[in-house]
Amino acid sequence: MEGVIGIRTNNFTMLMADMTSMHSVILMKRDEKKIYPVSNNIAMAVVGTEGDTHQFAEYIVKNVQLYKMRNGYELNPKAAAHFTRQNLAEYLRSSTPYRVHIIMGGYDQENGGQLFFLDDLASYKEVAYCGHGYGGMFGMSILDKYCHDDMSVPVAYEVMEKCVAELQNRLVINLPNFYVVIVDKDGIRELDRITPVSVAAKFKTM
Repeated sequence: MEGVIGIRTNNFTMLMADMTSMHSVILMKRDEKKIYPVSNNIAMAVVGTEGDTHQFAEYIVKNVQLYKMRNGYELNPKAAAHFTRQNLAEYLRSSTPYRVHIIMGGYDQENGGQLFFLDDLASYKEVAYCGHGYGGMFGMSILDKYCHDDMSVPVAYEVMEKCVAELQNRLVINLPNFYVVIVDKDGIRELDRITPVSVAAKFKTM
């Protein structure tokens, strides 16, 4: 029932996640932040079973920080994604697997924006764009049409808005608010949240 989307360009990576927390048919919160800062240049969006998402995300964040303390430098985005995938694979083969789906994005001085798709079966793929949940399902054709490596930040943000507009127009479940972050050479920063009001103002036909 959740929706997360990631876009990678040459100069930045942008992540978006819905802010709705649900248990079965019960709405718990509308201000849940599902994107976690992993380091100065890496962030990850995590959805799945409520308890698993928080516990696994905190585990990854703390271990990446521990690596920096022990070695004096940070993992790059690709190394952090490999570390995350290894842990998913190990827990998958244990009696306590984590039911989480992850989009990890970051910025590397040598390679620019980087984006990685991971799921609860420890699948791993470096991609230009991706999504999990209904957000990914409804937004994939939009991402395929509009995404390219040289997008500017405003253009990428507008693509995210198009995905939200499509989701709110076609999905019977109400996912109103979306949290958006960008990772670039200046680090991680929040962008304006995408809401029904902002989408309606921009896409009047929706």
